[in-house]
Amino acid sequence: MRQIVLDTETTGINPKEGHRIIEIGCVEVINRRLTGNHFHVYINPKREIEQEAIEVHGITNEFLADKPVFADVASEFIEFIRGGQLVIHNAPFDVGFMDHEFAMHGPTASVKTKEICGVLDTLVLARDMHPGQKNNLDALCKRYGIDNSHRELHGALLDAEILADVYLMMTGGQTDLNLSGNNQANSGGAEVIRRIPRNGKKLKVIQATADELTQHEARLDLVQNPIWRQ
Repeated sequence: MRQIVLDTETTGINPKEGHRIIEIGCVEVINRRLTGNHFHVYINPKREIEQEAIEVHGITNEFLADKPVFADVASEFIEFIRGGQLVIHNAPFDVGFMDHEFAMHGPTASVKTKEICGVLDTLVLARDMHPGQKNNLDALCKRYGIDNSHRELHGALLDAEILADVYLMMTGGQTDLNLSGNNQANSGGAEVIRRIPRNGKKLKVIQATADELTQHEARLDLVQNPIWRQ
């Protein structure tokens, strides 16, 4: 399975009011394994960014002045996500903006996100798993023990990387697919758990002394028909 964990940053919150995408960040996950392959681009929206949005992501109009417009990156972006499953937190927001951008660009005017790839909304998943609790990305990081201390501002690629870690933890942890010829034959190509090596010292096993065993038996004598002796 090929999944693309995706996040975007925008000029505002509503594409129907003319707001545009200014950053796209994607990381690739194949068979629940982060591949290191990613797609990341800043985009000149050809309009002003709302101050409230700048306070969230820190991306300014001046920074985007020399960046490509969406039409320049649309084909590469579509090819990166085509045929995979998008993993997005609050998917309607990002998909709505993506479809809006596709519609504004002639060659992609007929493209709809859900027609070229699947979409999995991790916000819906989190609400099903943790009803009545906070399920934003920061709350999920805290719940699953994922360090996001380096996340001072929102950023599409950084948030996509964090969401990938959150999603894998939510759904059972990261796994690895053994692709070598010999090992695959032995395992039948089955997905196996990727275990993290423990680098600590070997645990010391302390055996009970003869006196401690005698005291233990004496304690059991006080119990009527203890199941430990059955």
